[in-house]
Amino acid sequence: MARFGLGLRSKVVLLSCFLLVLPWLGYEYVWEMEKYLRQGQEKTLVGTTRALATALHERPALFENASEFTAKVEKGRDLYAYQINNAIRLDGELGDWAPYQSLMWQYQGNYLQTPNPDHDDSDLSFTHMVGKYGQHLYAVFAVQDNQVRLRPKNALSLERNDHLKIAIKSPDGELKNYIVATREDGWVNAFSLPKLTPYKDIQGYFRQTEQGYNIELRMPLSMLGNKLGFAISDWDSGEQERHLMATSNIADANTLGTVLLPSPEIKRIIKGMGHSGSRIWVVDKHHRVLAQSGTIQHADGVWASSLQEQDKEGMWQRFEQRFLHPLYYQILTKPPSDFLDILHDVAALQGSHIASALRGEPASNWRLTPDSKAVILSAAYPIWSNEQVLGAVIAEETTNGVRTLRNKALEKLFNVIIAVMLVGTISLFFFASRISSRIRRLRDSAEQAIDEQGRVRAQLSVSNDSDEIGDLSRSFANIVNRLGGYTHYLENMSSRLSHELRTPVAVVRSSLENLQLIAHEPQQQKYLTRAQEGVARLNKLITTMSEATRLEQSISTSAREHYDLTQVLQGCMQGYQLAYPQARFALDITQEALPVQGAADFFAQLLDKLINNALEFAESDSEIEVSLARDNNQAHLSISNLGPSLPKDIGKHIFDSMVSVRAQDKQQQPHLGLGLYIARLIVDFHHGQIRASNREDGRGVTIFVEIPLC
Repeated sequence: MARFGLGLRSKVVLLSCFLLVLPWLGYEYVWEMEKYLRQGQEKTLVGTTRALATALHERPALFENASEFTAKVEKGRDLYAYQINNAIRLDGELGDWAPYQSLMWQYQGNYLQTPNPDHDDSDLSFTHMVGKYGQHLYAVFAVQDNQVRLRPKNALSLERNDHLKIAIKSPDGELKNYIVATREDGWVNAFSLPKLTPYKDIQGYFRQTEQGYNIELRMPLSMLGNKLGFAISDWDSGEQERHLMATSNIADANTLGTVLLPSPEIKRIIKGMGHSGSRIWVVDKHHRVLAQSGTIQHADGVWASSLQEQDKEGMWQRFEQRFLHPLYYQILTKPPSDFLDILHDVAALQGSHIASALRGEPASNWRLTPDSKAVILSAAYPIWSNEQVLGAVIAEETTNGVRTLRNKALEKLFNVIIAVMLVGTISLFFFASRISSRIRRLRDSAEQAIDEQGRVRAQLSVSNDSDEIGDLSRSFANIVNRLGGYTHYLENMSSRLSHELRTPVAVVRSSLENLQLIAHEPQQQKYLTRAQEGVARLNKLITTMSEATRLEQSISTSAREHYDLTQVLQGCMQGYQLAYPQARFALDITQEALPVQGAADFFAQLLDKLINNALEFAESDSEIEVSLARDNNQAHLSISNLGPSLPKDIGKHIFDSMVSVRAQDKQQQPHLGLGLYIARLIVDFHHGQIRASNREDGRGVTIFVEIPLC
């Protein structure tokens, strides 16, 4: 039965799969490196905020307009001038304000100057924000009013109709009031109170809508101090229907709401830090942003910039980009550049790290962007003055730089590992192939040196290599040579033994014959007869050994000729029926001529041995079945007899020299086990095959002979 197993090359290739552990180890190592890089990035970012905070320590003048004048900031009452990216076109359409819709504050009934429990927001409410662009402050009002009452054309009064009031505390501390009232849609200017003189520095546009009306205003920053308030006055029918909804109490400078403008001086200080690869914020103690520098999409830290300097375009890089990167990035992830960050409300910047910094303790924080594409690191450091926290510096960076560095490291690592694995596997494969081919050649040489019967036919080729396989081949060659000498001795022993025994056997026989002539007593004759029987038996053994030796020599020198196998078999069977009249033969011989190439005399000897073997083992009064038929291009001869079965472990050895399965107590004639050996020699001479097997019914043995036809 064939055994399934892996060859040497397959085993080496399988063992080389353990090289796959190298990518995993490298991957884990780079991941650990990324953790340390992130910790380093965190420390670096905290150092950045500390360096910037150092430039702002003990400079209270930078924060006096931001937080020193009030202990608490109330959203909606205290205004924050957001930085606007583009100039606002004053047309009342509000399209330019769309990016800032989430920053607008909704003013409803709780902002009425005179509380009214029955107030309906559809009667009066508005959304509002202020922003800074260049040297101007922009303000927008989207008013919801179910009944818009414009200023009559001939009316001298500006206040008995719907209008907007503005209260400003100037840089010199003076409270100034302005009013905006219009007769129709279009361009508007403010009037200063109480003289009602036009004030052209405050410009705007008024446009009615389905819900009410929109007002857009622009005024120079130079006229602003640190307080600002707006109020919408709604007149429906009569003075009793007048409603005033304001951002704060504009009648008193003490209760007027504050306004915070981004500090240009602080922005100049942090502008240089924008080149650090971070987004920088400076906030006051009320979480309001005083200055900002950089954008988070380009805040990759120092890692990405250093990698960009190393990038070179070459043949290997193009090959890597085209073939290797698609494979690598099945595992790796590229840092995205199109991630979405939340829109910070710079009027109230929030975060646990910011709150910690405003308590005087530096802190950092990691967070995912809302789309989960990027990780953002934030660090905050307090700004001190006279042992008081005036604000904090916040720096933000993405981990894209670290991830890019990690990917670059893994790419190079994978390149090296793939090269090592490829070269290692190929080298091991060729090494295993060479070893297996040498072992296979040694096996083939050993099989060719010894035939199936165990006889040495040729010498084993000797390897001159100095390794273990070469040493093994030399040992095998030595063993085969010694075995060949011993086998040659055994093969020639029968001929030498028969030759040496013939002379003493002849002397013993002649002596016995002489003794028989002079012996007269019956007891002497009895012993002489038994001695003569032993000599005859010994003579027959010598003859048998000589016959086998002569047949081997004859086969080696005989020429092959064509003859009809059917005719020879029929002739021999007729002779056997006459020679063994007590035997019963069942013949099934084809009448078709079966031409073969060999020697008819040898085939007759083959039949003698097989028929004699069948008769010796056959049960009494049983038939010897002889069959000859043609099967394709071969002649099939079978001889079967009833009797004992073959032992299980005899196999093909039954056709070897000196092998016999006869029981010693049942042997009537001397046997050396040479009959079937001679039969095999004759079949080999005819280039055929011979085999023996037990009958299917288990009651005897059948010998099959297959000889190719010509």
